[in-house]
Amino acid sequence: MTTMTIPRVYAVLDALAGAGCPYWIGGGWGVDALVGRQTRAHRDLDLALPADQESAALEALAALGYLVETDWRPVRVEVAEPGGGRVDLHPIVFDEDGAARQADLDGGSFHYPKECFTTGVIDGRRVPCLSAEQQVAFHDGYQPREVDVLDLRELNRLLAREP
Repeated sequence: MTTMTIPRVYAVLDALAGAGCPYWIGGGWGVDALVGRQTRAHRDLDLALPADQESAALEALAALGYLVETDWRPVRVEVAEPGGGRVDLHPIVFDEDGAARQADLDGGSFHYPKECFTTGVIDGRRVPCLSAEQQVAFHDGYQPREVDVLDLRELNRLLAREP
């Protein structure tokens, strides 16, 4: 498996920041940001971002060599670079109260409560990410893969520590 390494993660985050695109890390890297250390190898980097910033994000990633590989817009779009880096973009639309929604494949939507937008740490760097509660909610409704089981174990440890 080609992995999304810390240098690749930083390159993507820096490119998005340079383009003025806010983002929040989800998926395996999001779990690791909450834990504060890398817990496993990652195939990709999952990012929630404002839907109105999707074009700017795709342009910034194209400048790094990333090309659209999977296009399920408005649900998600995955880009890959020849060296093996992958980024899965999840466009979200914010409500007036700070909550957000992401379209799903069945015509419904995933809810992002305003409290789910938080920060974590990847290799000593503070990064925006999604909360442990939100990450657990994303694992609902399907048979977990081995990586999901590992992520849920870490998330449950985090949640057990919270008051």
